[in-house]
Amino acid sequence: MLGDIPDAASREIGWTGTRPPLSTGKHSIKTTVEWIRADERLPYDGAGILAAVTGRYPGEQEDDPDSLSGQEFWLVLPMYFRRIHPVEETGEIIENCFYDSDGVVRFPIGGPTCEEMVTHWAEMPSLPGMDVQRIYGKDVSRALRALPHHH
Repeated sequence: MLGDIPDAASREIGWTGTRPPLSTGKHSIKTTVEWIRADERLPYDGAGILAAVTGRYPGEQEDDPDSLSGQEFWLVLPMYFRRIHPVEETGEIIENCFYDSDGVVRFPIGGPTCEEMVTHWAEMPSLPGMDVQRIYGKDVSRALRALPHHH
């Protein structure tokens, strides 16, 4: 279904395309992300993840042809995964879904049909220079001081 999209392919986060990178600083830190096909394996319940989402922007025929209106997209969004997701407004229970901070629910490709599908997911990268994704309390200032060239 996903054609030539690589399975669980590792991709270096970095610049590709025609625009210059957002930062070219000499102190950049690169990381590698392992993309996992959403129709082959799902994250653990409650996981904060990166999701590759595909869909189509809403649009009308009279919209500006140069706008994104009506265009297909495939982009990366931060999301959460839930094995069981209760919808507070309706009391409905949704199983195996991804949702974002706005409460938009998306399903893995190959699952229930929705307007925007998750094709792949990846764990959030670690904090710069660390091997963890989150630090709390007094450990934050200690971790920041340990980074090279932190002011």
